[in-house]
Amino acid sequence: MSDKQKNLVVRFITGVLFVAIMVAGMMQPFALIFLFAIITALTTWEFCGLINRQEDPTVPMGLSRHPHEKDESVNGQSEVTVNRLICTVAGTYFFLAVAAVNSGLVISNAVFVPYLLTIIYLFVSELYLKNKNPLHDWAYTMLSQMYIALPFSMINVLAFRNMPDQSVGFYYLLPLSIFIFLWINDTGAYCAGSLFGRHRLFERISPKKSWEGSIGGGVLVLIAAAIIWHIEQQGENLSGLNLIEWLGLGLVVVVFGTWGDLVESLFKRTLGIKDSGNILPGHGGMLDRFDSSLLAIPAAVVYLFTLQMFT
Repeated sequence: MSDKQKNLVVRFITGVLFVAIMVAGMMQPFALIFLFAIITALTTWEFCGLINRQEDPTVPMGLSRHPHEKDESVNGQSEVTVNRLICTVAGTYFFLAVAAVNSGLVISNAVFVPYLLTIIYLFVSELYLKNKNPLHDWAYTMLSQMYIALPFSMINVLAFRNMPDQSVGFYYLLPLSIFIFLWINDTGAYCAGSLFGRHRLFERISPKKSWEGSIGGGVLVLIAAAIIWHIEQQGENLSGLNLIEWLGLGLVVVVFGTWGDLVESLFKRTLGIKDSGNILPGHGGMLDRFDSSLLAIPAAVVYLFTLQMFT
């Protein structure tokens, strides 16, 4: 078996296990909270590690300075020094706090106080650390929370729903459908792009993506959305969405999932890296695997709240 074949086998096995774990983890409320708390922690840890590896924010990783340029780093250390551990703990705690409030386990917003104190600490600590560029440290610290912790926390808004009797119900189909749409869109875009791709979608950031692939993936997602709506009609329509609204949700996930993929591609291109990590054999790192969802999840939440406002 050639190396290429071995890589395909590893990629296939990892993909199957990944999908199985994701689906199983979203079927029960506490399993979903535990699963995405782990995902939030691992992704934030990976993000902060990539940021701290920068030699210079103006020079992509893997590239060297011009030989006549002065090395302005301090003692050979990175100009960006994000507190990796505290950022990870803070982001994970924020996820758990949002989960506790949305699931009804906690009714007081006081659960967010420890998180706010942590954010204050991360700002104030720069006064004493004497890092060369505290502005970069602050910016990347908050980016870890806004880009990773906040979007993942919104999965709780999709999963836990306020019922007519004022109780809180768990409905796995909405969060699961986001990932089903993303997986189908990725698969459809790859197949359609390989067969018919001629016009580049965003060549500056991702040369391989094509308009034909994106359209093909989007069409498959709309078909999947219609199938999910039909299946839901056979039982209790807990989502409250009609066919048009399900199709709209699918379209939102396609558009923002594609943007999420491009955003992460821009992030990696800026750092000069191919993969964000190697925790998932054949699939790269956590950011590589969840890049699309980081914009698709909050966009889906905005879409659903917008529907509520006008219905």
